[in-house]
Amino acid sequence: MNAVAELSRTQALKALTTDTHDQLDKRIMANKPFASADNYARFLIAQYGFLRDCDPLYDNPDLAALFPDLAERRRYDRIAADIADLGRELPAHDVLAPVEHKQDIPTALGWMYVTEGSKLGAAILLKMAGTLGFTEEFGARHLAGAPEGRARNWREFTSVVDGMAFSDEEEARLVAGAKAAFTRMNNHLDQVY
Repeated sequence: MNAVAELSRTQALKALTTDTHDQLDKRIMANKPFASADNYARFLIAQYGFLRDCDPLYDNPDLAALFPDLAERRRYDRIAADIADLGRELPAHDVLAPVEHKQDIPTALGWMYVTEGSKLGAAILLKMAGTLGFTEEFGARHLAGAPEGRARNWREFTSVVDGMAFSDEEEARLVAGAKAAFTRMNNHLDQVY
């Protein structure tokens, strides 16, 4: 990734994961999550599994040292409330065994790149959920923006990641972490569609 000197680390990471990300986005939209409340519920259940997998990252003291607002960035409880709003049961935790986040910081940041980045696209998804009657207060809490705004929240995240000193091996683990996160969301989609 160091060969792409004109790009910041997170811009280079985006370039290196664009294909994986685009395939995931296309797959989500192909399942028409906003065509009906039932389709939306399936999407929520896949998202719930993914956010459950990522939730331990938001308790990591090493990551909290980098992001003072780490605990406020989590969305796991909000998506659980969204599923309850739809009158659905939370999925069993043994469908896909939860991910154990015992990896190093670069790999964990790759996972966070996906979860934090998804908040940007959530602005569009929130509008689409609105066509079904769901809002930031009911059924679409997990799609709500940060109080300080989505763009600022993202810039704060990327500023930290871009400012870190990584070896080439750590850069590779950052990319691998992001790709693993995108793959894991695909695994959750496999379970619901």
